Amino acid sequence: MKVGFIGIGNMASAIIKGIIQNGHTSNQDIYVHNTTPEKLAIFTAETGTHACSSNKELVEKVDILILAAKPNVFPAILTEIKAELAIHRPVVVSIAAGTTIQKLSELLNDNNDTPIIRVMPNLNSQIGEGMTAICGNNYATPEQKAFVLNMFKAVGEAIELPEKDFSTFTALAGSSPAFVFLFIDSLARAAVKNGMSKETATKIAAQAVLGSGKLVLDSSETPWNLIDQVSSPGGTTVEGVLTLEDTGFVSSITKAVQAVIDKDQAMMQQ
Repeated sequence: MKVGFIGIGNMASAIIKGIIQNGHTSNQDIYVHNTTPEKLAIFTAETGTHACSSNKELVEKVDILILAAKPNVFPAILTEIKAELAIHRPVVVSIAAGTTIQKLSELLNDNNDTPIIRVMPNLNSQIGEGMTAICGNNYATPEQKAFVLNMFKAVGEAIELPEKDFSTFTALAGSSPAFVFLFIDSLARAAVKNGMSKETATKIAAQAVLGSGKLVLDSSETPWNLIDQVSSPGGTTVEGVLTLEDTGFVSSITKAVQAVIDKDQAMMQQ
């Protein structure tokens, strides 16, 4: 299939490079358009992809259309390409947060049974360690959804998820990297307080978090059982764990996740 990207920001660039590198899609089957001609020329020269002079031209050439622009410009873009979408009927894929399949369909004034797939990737896709959820409307075929799912598996892990769970997914995967960065920085600052350099402390903390995540994924144990394995009776780790519990660590994380869910659902109502 031929794949087109409207927008080549950080996320789109990571996806394009990932699917080329992992052999999901040849660079000769990828078409891109961007509002900055200079950036477009540099990117296509670097990746060997095809530059399109307009969004309309891009739609005419592709089977899968990735909307990778900012959500606030979706109305203008979809109005611009509506006629071409009706004629050429590519699968419309959105990676915008807070934009539902119903909203996309409304923006299209869709009377043409357009297949629409909503995708929620996260920042870590930029290094091939992303976590992505996808869902499609009734007109997206299993084959089309599988193609898009495998596209995002080229830059990490990807799952198909009911759209009703997307706000929760946004909190768990989309926003949580920021929480983890804050956790890593907090660990490092505590080490700095005790005389270690920030650079060394950050490296140690980041590697510890990376290894811990891999251990959870590779182990058959629950995270709580792994906590017990690290916590020797009367030892240092259990002292720290109990302090985190006493100071509201678990409830703070729960409240942060709920805040993201509530905000995402409020955005979808706008």
